[in-house]
Amino acid sequence: MKQITLGRTGIAVPQNAFGALPIQRVGMDEAVRILRRAYEGGMRLFDTARAYTDSEAKLGAAFAGMREKIYITSKTQAQTPEKFWSDLETTLGNLRTDYLDVYQFHCAGRCFAPGDGTGMYEAMLEARAQGKVRHIGVSAHKIGVAMECAESGLYETIQFPFSYLSSEKELALVEKCRERNIGFIAMKGLAGGLINNARAAMAYMLQFDNVLPIWGVQRMSELEQWLAFMDDEPALDEETRAFIEREKAELRGEFCRGCGYCMPCPQGITINNCARMSLMLRRAPSDAWLNEHWQAEMKKIETCLECGQCASKCPYELNTPELLKKNYEDYKKVLAGEVRVQ
Repeated sequence: MKQITLGRTGIAVPQNAFGALPIQRVGMDEAVRILRRAYEGGMRLFDTARAYTDSEAKLGAAFAGMREKIYITSKTQAQTPEKFWSDLETTLGNLRTDYLDVYQFHCAGRCFAPGDGTGMYEAMLEARAQGKVRHIGVSAHKIGVAMECAESGLYETIQFPFSYLSSEKELALVEKCRERNIGFIAMKGLAGGLINNARAAMAYMLQFDNVLPIWGVQRMSELEQWLAFMDDEPALDEETRAFIEREKAELRGEFCRGCGYCMPCPQGITINNCARMSLMLRRAPSDAWLNEHWQAEMKKIETCLECGQCASKCPYELNTPELLKKNYEDYKKVLAGEVRVQ
């Protein structure tokens, strides 16, 4: 697996990194086992966040005593300097370290900058001056915010959703980061579970020499899939390119990525699955989505208040209530046998 350098940070790692959001869903012992196996298999950068419940603590337990052998990036959703410092101290304690390689503003809704009145960027600068943060980054879901951060010159890394389903806007962001020597950390490389061909997903990423994909891992079997590419890099050959083009044709347009930032719903609707049910039915064995549990979950859409809370929180600016309605109508047709799926 080739190494890439994250922009002007100088951080050089294999182009195959670990996204630690999903390990919050497994027990401590299993998480530690997965994380250590990732290191043994060649992964060197591990991405977490204060918002990922006990993810940081699991990294701390896994890598105690070997801090200099890995790179750790974390994030804060703080909106005030006071919360920033509180988050940072908690994060460092959880990770059993006295510094972060990259600290990122998490799911940023704006481009924090010196003198903007928030004090947030100044806090980040002070943390770097104290040696608690080595490099300043930002994580965003809105393309406008990400592009503004890239153009500002204030950030050394930008983390943004990127996969072979990405549009020309996302490709332009990758190119902007290249021009500005900003490390690009690619999250959601499987588009929230809609992409189910890991080899094609990795082959697509490898064509960009400034993109570092972080793969969300919850199970050892998932990890082994990514580690296999360390010695067997997938090629973006003619067959793979044709496959990707077919995928893009099937999935073009607006669709829910399943990130869950729209949650919770006041009516208890599981929006991050219900709003993309049509796609899930067609891209995974459908029996699991057609059982009594999911029939009841989809029926909750009938109670939608159209309050707009979900749409206002959607980082992709989707019309979520409309997506829910469309998916529910399609779901009922599948149940009635009017539409055939897998």
